[in-house]
Amino acid sequence: MAFNTAEATDQLLGDGDIPPVHEVNAEGTSPFLLTSDHYGRILPRALGDLGVSEDELTRHIAWDIGIAGVAERLANLLNAHLIAQRYSRLVIDCNRPPGVASSIPVISEATAIPRNEGISDGERAARRREIFQPYHDRIDAVIDRRSRAKRPTVLVSLHSFTPVYAGVARPWHIGALYNHDKVLPQLLLKHLRSEGDLVVGDNEPYAVSDLSDYTIPVHGEARGLVNTGIEIRQDLIADQSGQQQWAERLARIFAEIEAELRPALLVG
Repeated sequence: MAFNTAEATDQLLGDGDIPPVHEVNAEGTSPFLLTSDHYGRILPRALGDLGVSEDELTRHIAWDIGIAGVAERLANLLNAHLIAQRYSRLVIDCNRPPGVASSIPVISEATAIPRNEGISDGERAARRREIFQPYHDRIDAVIDRRSRAKRPTVLVSLHSFTPVYAGVARPWHIGALYNHDKVLPQLLLKHLRSEGDLVVGDNEPYAVSDLSDYTIPVHGEARGLVNTGIEIRQDLIADQSGQQQWAERLARIFAEIEAELRPALLVG
C-alpha cells in the first residue's frame, strides 16, 4: 500500500478527480428530498489509498453498502430529487459535525487509516472546503429554491447498516431514525410495521443527535422541515435485486405517507 506523506497543499481535488456532489432527478416534483451522505467510496487522487487495503475500502467503513442503488431507484420511482456525496466517509464524513473525531477518522472500527494521522489544519480545511461544504451547500441551495417556489420539502436521509457490529447480530431489517422531530418517523414506523414481514427499528440501530449527526439536525430540524433518517440492513440490499425490492417497497410506503402529510404540508 502506498500513500502520499508529503505536506498537503491548499488544493485537494485536481485533474482526474470528479465533483463531490451527485444528483438524480433534480427537477423531480415530489415533496421528498432524498440525501445520501455515504453514497460513494471514491478517494481523491492526492490521498492515494489512505494507507488502507482495497478489501477494507470496499467494506462499510468506507461507504454505506447498497444505499446508492436504493437511493437512485427510489428517486426515480418517487420522482424525487436525490443529492448524494461521491467521496468516501474515510476522507471526511458528511454526516458528522466538522471537528469531531469521527469527521476524519484515524481508526474506523478496528481499521487504522494511516493517511488521516497527524494531518495539518490546512488539509482538514481543504477536505471540508472541497468535499463536505459543496455537498451541504447544494442541499441548502435546493431547500432555499424550493422554499422560494413555495414547494413543500420533506427531508429523507438514506443510510445502510451492517448485519453484525462488534460481534453482535442486529435483528432489524430497517430503522426509522430521528432526533427532536418525530412526525415523519412515527408515520414511517406505522407503515413499516404494517408490512407484517419486517423487524423495524425505532431509532435503531442508531439514534440521531446534534452531537453525532449533521444532515438531519442542520438541514432538517434547524430549517423546520419534516424529516426522517432511514437505515436499511446491508445484506438485504447488497445486490440489484434487493435494491430494487426495497426501493419499490419504500416508494409505495412514501406515496401513502405523502397522502397523509399533504394537508399539513400545504398549510405549511
